[in-house]
Amino acid sequence: MKTRIFAAILIVALLTACGPEAGPTQPAATTEPPAAPTEPPPAATEAPAETQPVETPPPAEPTPELSSQPAAAQRVEFQAEDGAALVGYFYPSKFVGAPVVVLMHWAGGDQTDWTKVGLAQWLQNRLDENPIPEGQVEVYPPMPEDLSFSVFTFDFRTFGESDQMAGVPYSQITPGWVMDAKAAYATAATMPEVDPNLVAGIGSSIGADGVVDGCYDNCIGALSLSPGNYLALPYTDEVKRVDEAGKPVWCVAAEGDGPAYAACSNSSGEHYLSKFYPGDIHGTALLMPPNNPPDIGQVVLDWLKTVFSLA
Repeated sequence: MKTRIFAAILIVALLTACGPEAGPTQPAATTEPPAAPTEPPPAATEAPAETQPVETPPPAEPTPELSSQPAAAQRVEFQAEDGAALVGYFYPSKFVGAPVVVLMHWAGGDQTDWTKVGLAQWLQNRLDENPIPEGQVEVYPPMPEDLSFSVFTFDFRTFGESDQMAGVPYSQITPGWVMDAKAAYATAATMPEVDPNLVAGIGSSIGADGVVDGCYDNCIGALSLSPGNYLALPYTDEVKRVDEAGKPVWCVAAEGDGPAYAACSNSSGEHYLSKFYPGDIHGTALLMPPNNPPDIGQVVLDWLKTVFSLA
């Protein structure tokens, strides 16, 4: 009995010593500095690829429109300023809007000379329809396929099909030839499907003067084969006038052809060029084998590229 009482007293003493029952333990509050904001790691940077310049292709050249006109020559009647009746022939280019070349003959013949030597056909470049005479083919270099010029030939007064003036001295006729040349340029610019702003002339002897003497509004340049002051106007003065207008004049002559050599060698200008050959060959004969200069056809082609600004 005493033992049980003693045990009970011991238990009560122990409970009193422990105090009241504690609640659930709360963790002590701690004060810590806020964490620094987290930044994403920098993305890996690759070295930029080397930039190559982008080449812009040049605009494509428009395909020239083919002409519906046949290659055959078309007869043209026109008048000079003084009313003289003139006759020409028009050879259409194979392209619409092509330049036109006016051919002026020498006193030794008429406009048919240009087809006899093949210059008209070569310029027109429709050889399947209008071929160069066989003996003349090698005078000219191959015409580029994309080049085809319209061609206008005519007879000066007293020649061929134009007004005849038998018995009239040349001293009275030569001023009329200048008017004929001007009228030919103006008429050529009105031919169907040509570019009226691209008209130039090639002439022989009296025509070599005519292509320069008549070169005004409807002319942008001239090539003279053996000029000689035959139209009563000083060739050097006329070259200067045309050159100052920014129009190229080229002059070809043989060293032994006195009047032609003097006319060419005494002329000058910013756009002027002269070319001389040995011998005394004159005018249209420069285009006639076997005595033609071997490069004469190339000279004509180079002049065409210059006067019409062709590549």
